[in-house]
Amino acid sequence: MKKIFLFVSALIFAAACAAPPTNKAPDTNLNSAPEPAPPAITEADAIAKEKAIWDAIKNKDYDAFAALLTSDQLEVLDDGVHDKAASVEGVKQFEPSELTFSDWKFLPIEKDAFIVAYTVAMKGKFQGKEFPPSSSRGSSAWVYRDKKWVAIYHQECPVKPAPTAGSPAKPPASPAEQPVVPTPGADATANEKTVWDLLKSKNYDAFASMLASDQLEVEPGGFYDKAATVKAVSMFDASKAELSDWQTVKINDKAALVTYTVKGTGFAPEGERHSTIWANRDGKWAALFHHGGTPVRKPTAPPPPSPASSPVPKAAASPAAKASPATP
Repeated sequence: MKKIFLFVSALIFAAACAAPPTNKAPDTNLNSAPEPAPPAITEADAIAKEKAIWDAIKNKDYDAFAALLTSDQLEVLDDGVHDKAASVEGVKQFEPSELTFSDWKFLPIEKDAFIVAYTVAMKGKFQGKEFPPSSSRGSSAWVYRDKKWVAIYHQECPVKPAPTAGSPAKPPASPAEQPVVPTPGADATANEKTVWDLLKSKNYDAFASMLASDQLEVEPGGFYDKAATVKAVSMFDASKAELSDWQTVKINDKAALVTYTVKGTGFAPEGERHSTIWANRDGKWAALFHHGGTPVRKPTAPPPPSPASSPVPKAAASPAAKASPATP
């Protein structure tokens, strides 16, 4: 009996050794493993990353430029809103020879995202031709993805003198006339439409409540904090503003960007491109950043068809058309 007991015990022990352990540590190399936290980003680091993009353009290193952009990147310029592919092709026409930066602003969104804004003076060529020295206000949003920092948004507008301060618009006579303001949420487009409804109704207190305390605005005339933004919007009439061409991009789970066109009295003749980054801070969504004043460039009219390509028979073409090629 004792021998049988020892034999059974030995079998149980052997089976236990052969069975897979139940307390095995998880494989940290699995694809489902969470991405490590991004390294802390300082203002100096952020500025260096933005300058690296400009250096890549200046050095015509377009592969390096592309590697610094997210796959869903948006670039907002006077000629349109471009995706990554269009951005990479566009910079190939731009040959900066001299770049001078100033007025740097740094604004964290979350630990894994930030905004930089600045003024850049430029000299160089565009499409092979020298352009006059110019200055622009620029801004970019960066996000930490796949263990590296990449730019998800960029916008520029020309530098212009700050507008002359006028008289504040007269608010409605009674607070009772003001409609109930929807609570901002994750839908950046809906939030932005609410902002413009508040501006049209001159409800500036409610407008101010939609802005983050550290809000930053970029316009041709300069850079504005929350107080300056609230003061500025009270100086113009937004009642005739028309919004269109909406596009959005998700920065992360707590931030999103919306860009659109504004037309109406007080804006550039063909309209302006505006963008806002909405962020969730302590459970409340608020407008953290706004870049406006990018004028919509009037489309260049295509040249009239030459006599050779005109549907009119060559015999019917005028002597002037025969003597001179078509001009824009």
